[in-house]
Amino acid sequence: MQPLIPIRGRGAAENPANRFEPIEYVPDPDAYDPDDPAPRTMVFRDSTKQIIAKNNSPDVPFSCSINPYRGCEHGCIYCYARPTHEYFGLSAGLDFETRIFAKPEAPQLLRRELLKKSWVPQTIVISGVTDCYQPIERRLKITRGLLEVLLEFRNPVGMITKNHLVTRDVDLLGELASFHAAAVTISITSLRNEIQRVMEPRTSIPLNRLKAIEALAKAGVPVGVNVAPVVPGLTDEEIPAILRAAADAGARSAAWIALRLPYAVKDMFERWLETHFPDRRDKVLNRIRSMREGELYQSKWGTRMRGDGIFADQIEAMFDATCRKLGLNVDRPTLSTEHFVRPATGPQIGLFD
Repeated sequence: MQPLIPIRGRGAAENPANRFEPIEYVPDPDAYDPDDPAPRTMVFRDSTKQIIAKNNSPDVPFSCSINPYRGCEHGCIYCYARPTHEYFGLSAGLDFETRIFAKPEAPQLLRRELLKKSWVPQTIVISGVTDCYQPIERRLKITRGLLEVLLEFRNPVGMITKNHLVTRDVDLLGELASFHAAAVTISITSLRNEIQRVMEPRTSIPLNRLKAIEALAKAGVPVGVNVAPVVPGLTDEEIPAILRAAADAGARSAAWIALRLPYAVKDMFERWLETHFPDRRDKVLNRIRSMREGELYQSKWGTRMRGDGIFADQIEAMFDATCRKLGLNVDRPTLSTEHFVRPATGPQIGLFD
């Protein structure tokens, strides 16, 4: 397998074939010019009419979620959401991180849903597929608009992000937290900048993620750390250090998820290893296979987030022992719908709900 030529600021260096398309574009490697400009991000309007996604997966701990963006400029090479771009006729590679579909009407759609008498107050998770604080959020502020609506109704929200930009909204999150209606999870894959820079190129550096935990905790927002994904043979050794640093910054809870490589992501990740960590390639892939019954990915409920076998058991044991030592997960935050209110103002909504 030939290593790829990295593209500065991008996780993927290719656009692999779309599994739904019969025609594949294969670039000529001899025509590559390193002086060509890197692909720029293009943002498209997503005119969806429904904003709350429902989930009944037995190993996902929430049933309602909102993803303000499809695609993610963070460019994490391992992202399990990459294949969702194939439903648009695009690639899971560079297309996923350079062609972003934004939902500017998301706050208005959310407000309409919460005004309905049929809405049963419950926690809504923002993110879960793509990151709601990816770089384009700084300009579009769709996520902030969603938080403003949730605060208006005092509807509980959980958030997952890798970006320090979450601290911009600490005012809204702090007020929601005063009603036991907000919790944030910061994902940390590695504390080493040299790994983050090539594996998650447009995410916040590890230090800034720890600073985000500290800022949220000081504002009274329950905050946890997600050690995810754990890449066996590359980042698993960092689990105790990540948990310790997060706890010192103010995290109260912690979780971990094993690397998941569905569809096109498997081959992309393998080529990424060959490009950036050729000396670790075989070790990493062999350990992944040992956790997935000889395969690089399995989608079975109950094990897809953890894996099976001795290495999965070792990771679990190391994680649990470190959490006990640090006092993590002793008082996991519980979100409440007790303070939910439905404003009396607004248009006549609900006549036919």
